[in-house]
Amino acid sequence: MKGSSLSKRNRVAYLYILPWLIGIVVFSVYPFFISFYYSLCDYNPLLSQHTFIGFDNYVKLFTKDSEFFKSLKATLLYTVYTVPCKLLMSLAIALMLNKARRGIGVLRTIYYLPSLFGGSIAVAVLWKIMFMDKGMVNNWLKALGLSTVSFLGDPKFALPTLSLLEVWQFGSSMVLFLAALKQVPNSLYEAAKIDGASSIKRFFSITLPGISPIIFFCIIMQTLNAMQDFTSAFVITKGGPLHSTYMLGVKLYNDGFKLLRMGYASATSWIIFSIVAIFTALLFISSKYWVFYSDEN
Repeated sequence: MKGSSLSKRNRVAYLYILPWLIGIVVFSVYPFFISFYYSLCDYNPLLSQHTFIGFDNYVKLFTKDSEFFKSLKATLLYTVYTVPCKLLMSLAIALMLNKARRGIGVLRTIYYLPSLFGGSIAVAVLWKIMFMDKGMVNNWLKALGLSTVSFLGDPKFALPTLSLLEVWQFGSSMVLFLAALKQVPNSLYEAAKIDGASSIKRFFSITLPGISPIIFFCIIMQTLNAMQDFTSAFVITKGGPLHSTYMLGVKLYNDGFKLLRMGYASATSWIIFSIVAIFTALLFISSKYWVFYSDEN
């Protein structure tokens, strides 16, 4: 009877998770593998015809497509600009908001608000209006008697300007850091104070090791987001000027949905996946040297 009851409960549990299983298979697992197959094909989605061509798409990307390397450079630079700055900003704000004070809940909500609008078309358009040649930022510079800057028209400034939009949306990482800081035992700080350790010494010897698992997680997630970014570059600059913001996400969209070379676009997506996978593997390998868990002896 007991085994029969347990079996019935298992069937009910599987029934409850069945919609999720169907969803993940249809919308995640199947597209994942079919995109790799299409990357080996000459595929026109409008005609629904595909011809198997092996690794020709990959060979063409690396040997004949000059735009690919410009896109790869822009994407990697964007990731280098965005991820460290966003994590440093998140950690700095989390340290500030970790102190008990009046109205701290309201402050935390205000700092998290930008993340609620992150990735939206409206925010990208607003950013474009703010940083255009006659936009709000340049008007402020004029009012201060400073020379204006072509934030979106100069290749030197266009990519950092887009990076600022992503850095501004630091709320999700900030919340994770706040939760991690709450888990660091106060007894460690008290013992360090008794030993005469300075605040800087306590930060590097206690705080950073204590929140290192969250730092590890945030680096992976933010790198994944940065490598796949599309909205800001497409809406604000269309990949210009001079391909300085022509990131892989924009190239993938143009190849797949404008030029109708879906197989070629799929090959680009798998290159993005491979770069992120290699970076993540290297992070996991190196994590044993700098990530510390509370259950480790």
